[in-house]
Amino acid sequence: MKTKIRLSQRQASVIFSCLIGWAFSFLAIQVFRDYAFGLFIWLPFSLGLVSTLIYSYKNDVPRKVLRNNAYLVLFLVCIGLLLFAWEGLICLIMSAPLGILFTYIGFIIAYYIKKSRLSKRALSLAAITTLSVPALMAFENLNQREEAIRFVTTSIEIDADAEEVWKNVIAFPQLREPDEFLFKTGIAYPISATIEGSGAGAVRQCNFSTGSFVEPITIWEQPKLLQFSVQEQPEPMQELSFYDIHPNHLHGYWVSRKGQFKLIPLPNGHTLLEGTTWYENKIKPNVYWTLWSDYIVHKIHQRVLAHIKVVSERG
Repeated sequence: MKTKIRLSQRQASVIFSCLIGWAFSFLAIQVFRDYAFGLFIWLPFSLGLVSTLIYSYKNDVPRKVLRNNAYLVLFLVCIGLLLFAWEGLICLIMSAPLGILFTYIGFIIAYYIKKSRLSKRALSLAAITTLSVPALMAFENLNQREEAIRFVTTSIEIDADAEEVWKNVIAFPQLREPDEFLFKTGIAYPISATIEGSGAGAVRQCNFSTGSFVEPITIWEQPKLLQFSVQEQPEPMQELSFYDIHPNHLHGYWVSRKGQFKLIPLPNGHTLLEGTTWYENKIKPNVYWTLWSDYIVHKIHQRVLAHIKVVSERG
């Protein structure tokens, strides 16, 4: 009989926690369309805390079992997001460190609540925590602010003069298929670039695996500086999913604002080529997600600059 009671409580902890996980994920992703603290931090924290408080209420469960139960809930919620076609695999993998960390924090706090005098109020605390998730999401939705524009600069030395490099900066032939693992996951990667016209006002088109960037030229200082704004941009990635999905975070959450190529002649006759991208990342917490976005932009730069180097040195 004792085993059956424990099993029943475990089932209740998993089912209830998964239901709130799916419901509040839908609220954040499909209704508020906010990818912020409520979704990436407070929701997994709540899953860990609530599942542990329910499972351990008046029930002597080993710490390891409670921890594993909390992680099971997180895993099932993520599987649900895939099956419901709300998110793709790559974004779930990218957000996994946050989910795992804050689910654990929720679990450990609940575990010590169980050991304290607050254990009698465990279910009340679980209810309050559950209600706090949509409250935080609503607050974030009402209090949005403009994000600071970030920039990433990558450079490479090329064994060619600036004039030769310039020709391959304004437009370059098709790149080889990527062998970097990052771009095999669905992250958009550059394929080629063309240009119509010359000088400021010309329009450069940088073709990616998901579509094309339309880049009106704003500064044309041959062969020193090419700067352009971004008029149109494609989706930043193609999600891995059971379905053909286009989640909301692929539209307007990573926004490229402008870019430039700077050519610096070196004393040895070579050219230092610098590529810079200015962009906004509206997904929070910024301190975490900009680690990903800066890294991805840097890898895109490396792919383009390495190609320009090869083509320029070939002459």
